[in-house]
Amino acid sequence: MRPLELHIKGKDERMASPADHISLLDGKVSRLIMRLSIPSIIGLSINGIQQAVNAIFVGTLGPQAIAAVSIALPLVVLLSAVGQGIGAGTASFVSRNLGAGNSLEASRGASLALGLVVPIGTTLTVTILFGLRDALTLLGASPTIMPAALEYASTLLVGYTLILLNMVSGFIVRAEGNTRFSMWTMITAFTLNALLDPLLIFTLDLGVCGAALATLLSQIVATSMYIVYFAKQRGIVRFRASYITLRGDRLKQIAAVGAPATITGILTAASFMFLYRAAAAFGDNSIAAVGIAARLQTIGTFPIVGFCIGSQAVLGFSWGAQDFARVQKAATFMLSTVCAFSVSFSAVVVIFARPIVSLFSDSEDVTEIAVSTCIMFHLFFGLFGVQYVVITMLQSFGRARLSAVVSFARQGYLFVPAILLFPRIWGFTGLLISQAAAELLAGLLAIFVAVKQFNNLKGMLLHR
Repeated sequence: MRPLELHIKGKDERMASPADHISLLDGKVSRLIMRLSIPSIIGLSINGIQQAVNAIFVGTLGPQAIAAVSIALPLVVLLSAVGQGIGAGTASFVSRNLGAGNSLEASRGASLALGLVVPIGTTLTVTILFGLRDALTLLGASPTIMPAALEYASTLLVGYTLILLNMVSGFIVRAEGNTRFSMWTMITAFTLNALLDPLLIFTLDLGVCGAALATLLSQIVATSMYIVYFAKQRGIVRFRASYITLRGDRLKQIAAVGAPATITGILTAASFMFLYRAAAAFGDNSIAAVGIAARLQTIGTFPIVGFCIGSQAVLGFSWGAQDFARVQKAATFMLSTVCAFSVSFSAVVVIFARPIVSLFSDSEDVTEIAVSTCIMFHLFFGLFGVQYVVITMLQSFGRARLSAVVSFARQGYLFVPAILLFPRIWGFTGLLISQAAAELLAGLLAIFVAVKQFNNLKGMLLHR
């Protein structure tokens, strides 16, 4: 295995502090993955708790308020998809180049990604703001929830570029092994958000606009922390304006992994759109109920995503170093750990659906609908863990096309036909079946691909 270069030749040759970074060469694979993943798990789980706290506060304002925030969720997911795509592509690029001993190229790729954030973020913000009312109407916003939905979405959009910068910076920092800093950044954002929510929503009587402002202000603080991190050169990767060059090969490598991640996010946003439009036919209470179930499912995904993000640095580094035995050990440990969590989370939600739902809504009508919705949405959630591990493996290996096939299944080519057809046949029950069926079939596809990937790794080990 080639040694990792911890500094970049040039103006500044200061090495990153060992206290800040975990060496990707050291220790037992399972222990290394946990050391890298735990900060990401904590950080992203706190992000999930933050969403839950927001929903609980907003829920006290009534069914229309939580329905308004739910209707705006697809737009938030759509915009986040851009950050996920740029971040995932850059993280794969950075970790593979660090594994190959080329820290200079890793820095050039990271600098290019950060340099693209401002023009992309600004363009998207202006475009969506001009068509916001039409977009919310398309998502199924009724006249009773439109004003609150407009307030919430427009407030978040104002700071979108800074939020995008925060997301991409987080991916880069985690890819170089400093998951601890990323964790503390997210903890800081959560703490600030939790403090600002009651102040802005109730004390200043800003309602859903206050919830959006609390989120926006906390994200600005997190972004500022990353700016200081790169400015003071605390990491392995260096940001230089001179590194921002639109080289085709670099863009292609980042886009090859990032594009499927972005398209997956777009499909997620589209799936939410179809979901809420289908729910809108059954009234505002149904939109609120679906929003609660979807938010709970999102909360469950954060620990899985956090674990895989932390693990991706090990996978990408080991793949770049052509240490296939280490890749196999890492992937096996990831799969067993994530499956145990996703099955457990699914069981908890299914068994305790009613008391969980009661945290988000005082309305008995909303609660009755939300309980059955939560159960159906989480019936096969145990398979989501397999899907995300497989996607992470394929992204780390640079296998963009196969990654796209798995990524697009759950909320793309399996879900969309079902949500368009089943509610017309079976009403609201058909809506619930659509989600469960897509989760099941996507999980089975992921299992098939996982078996193939592990067989390929065994073949590589035999031929070394």
